[in-house]
Amino acid sequence: VLRENLLSLQQSLRKEGNFPVLVDFAGVRGAGKGTSVNLLNKWMDARWILTHAYTEPSDEEAERPTFWRLWRHLPPKGQIGIHMSGRYSRPLLDYVYGEISQDEFKRQLERINAFEKALADDGAMVLKFWMHISRDVQKNRLAALESDPLRSWRMLPLDWKHWELYDKFIEAAEQIITLTNTGHAPWEIVEGEDFYYRSLRVGEIFKDALERHMMSEQYRQKYLSEMRTHLREKSEVAKEENGTGQVTTIFDQIDLSKTLEKKDYRKKLKVRQARLAHLHQQAVRNKISVTLVFEGPDAAGKGGAIRQITEPLDARYYKIYPFAAPTDVENAHHYLWRFWNCVPRAGRMTIFDRSWYGRVLVERVENFAGDDEWRRAFAEINEFEDQLISHGVVLLKFWLHISPEEQLARFKSREETPHKRWKLQDEDWRNRERWDDYAIAAHEMVQQTSVMNSPWVLVENESKHYGRIKVLDAVCDALEAALLAKTGTVPVIE
Repeated sequence: VLRENLLSLQQSLRKEGNFPVLVDFAGVRGAGKGTSVNLLNKWMDARWILTHAYTEPSDEEAERPTFWRLWRHLPPKGQIGIHMSGRYSRPLLDYVYGEISQDEFKRQLERINAFEKALADDGAMVLKFWMHISRDVQKNRLAALESDPLRSWRMLPLDWKHWELYDKFIEAAEQIITLTNTGHAPWEIVEGEDFYYRSLRVGEIFKDALERHMMSEQYRQKYLSEMRTHLREKSEVAKEENGTGQVTTIFDQIDLSKTLEKKDYRKKLKVRQARLAHLHQQAVRNKISVTLVFEGPDAAGKGGAIRQITEPLDARYYKIYPFAAPTDVENAHHYLWRFWNCVPRAGRMTIFDRSWYGRVLVERVENFAGDDEWRRAFAEINEFEDQLISHGVVLLKFWLHISPEEQLARFKSREETPHKRWKLQDEDWRNRERWDDYAIAAHEMVQQTSVMNSPWVLVENESKHYGRIKVLDAVCDALEAALLAKTGTVPVIE
């Protein structure tokens, strides 16, 4: 009966496809984590279950932030993801072996809480099992495993060492469960000594949790739909009452009269590009990753600024990602998923022509994201960027700004230039009609996400020559600072 119910729920999940399910198995070695995972795959249709067992990170994984591999392995909506020794394993081991302090242990658990909350806020079901057995039972199981010629290969070199540290592991586990047991991502403690009890208990907990979540998600989506409609209507009424008065934003303080003559620009460009090429080679050798984000109004000059950066660089060590509307696959995941997939390896440069800020810009203005979604995105984005920076990634965010008059002139120029005409789309004209709405959204974006370790660089790009040099200077300065911090010396162009 339990198996039939699980299969039925899984099929309903697939058909409705409204949310993903993430199940994490942690606990004492020998308590039945692997067996429980195998049973869930056996009882349900394993084709729609994504199971990942985590060990030491590969070179590719170690060169990126810790959560990179977790984000990449998230299940899409309508499917189930099972993680073994996932996000809790590394902090647990590091704390038990004294490699991190109590404060750092708690900080890492807080980061896990933020990760789980971001998924749950997006509708995901997050469930965590702690599989438990006593110290004596674990000793007996390890001894039996070690003496069995058919199963002894499953013994790990550290198994007996971990048994000796049993009490320390339990003390750390109590902290983990206490600090990360939340309503949106609860822990379920399962006694793992008896195979039959353990198996049925895991299956029943999973079934009950999935039933509850499917029901609550229906109500949640209905409530959110009604709330978002109400807020949109309220916003439209407020606009009509306020009229079309002048909107004041942080961008009004930008001096768009700054310019640079073509002759001076060419001289400065040559020097800056040579400096950038040298610094970038040093960054590659020292395995320093770089992420550049470009945002701004349509026709603000993002593409031109990017070209001036990449022109002197070795194409093997950089990649440009132009982002537009998400695909069906991307829409089936949390909005940050597609950007986590683009985080660069050590020594590589990644350039985003539009980025995760679409959630608080175009998705906000065009009502693709609800008020609740784009508002919480500020904190989610700050957390994402903090993880990049904490890992040593050099992150720079550029807002290239122009006036509405300059934008119109550039639109008309594109219309009249055959090889540039493709750049001008119908949506560019539609976006232009909502200039003030985008200005307000961008103003709040800068306020909420221009934090101390990741400020926005506002670029006066009415003069493309001036703006491109400012961008190049900012990139070079940031690379130089990173190299100085890592090597203790300032690179000199030979």
